[in-house]
Amino acid sequence: MLESYQPPLTPYLRIIYQDDALIILDKPSGLLTVPGRLTEHQDSLELRVRRVYPTARIVHRLDMATSGIVLMALSHEAQKHLNLQFEKRLTEKHYIARVEGVVAQQCGRIELPMRCDWPNRPQQMVCFEHGKHALTAFQVLERESTATRVQLKPITGRSHQLRVHMQWLGHPILGDKFYASPAGLAAAPRLQLHAAWLKFRHPISQQWLEFSSECPF
Repeated sequence: MLESYQPPLTPYLRIIYQDDALIILDKPSGLLTVPGRLTEHQDSLELRVRRVYPTARIVHRLDMATSGIVLMALSHEAQKHLNLQFEKRLTEKHYIARVEGVVAQQCGRIELPMRCDWPNRPQQMVCFEHGKHALTAFQVLERESTATRVQLKPITGRSHQLRVHMQWLGHPILGDKFYASPAGLAAAPRLQLHAAWLKFRHPISQQWLEFSSECPF
């Protein structure tokens, strides 16, 4: 259940690119990708986009606290084509994150199966018995005195995958209310996770498209 939901109103809607088949948006931290169940949780990226483009359809989601690139389709056929690309892992994407502590390893892969932590949902957990395969690649971009900026590439797309995997690596993402330490939570005003880059094939032309969004932290 969401705590007091106060989504940012400025900018109300940031469109990076739009054509007849799709629209690329830059979602701010604190805004739901899709409406919640309760009336007070209806404001969302999907709702805002549909006020301008009524045929817009969700292709993938970002957590409410995560900012960055979101792709939406503008027709049923485009949605089917794009959904298939995500399901077959034909898309490429990476995130930028700031994590607790200094990550010693320059790059690596985290392969830990995950499932929902039902008593504490929406939190997720590593589970070697019942978890689904989850794989993340990481690379250090910059080391600070008490934090590290990393590039994260989710090979699979489990809920909270990057957040849980970095926690298990011993470096939770700063500002993460679910997985950070008290000091890590207090160290940032928001979750320090941003969907910075996305590459996929256009559903009509089949050309590869790449979009990026500047990291706001």
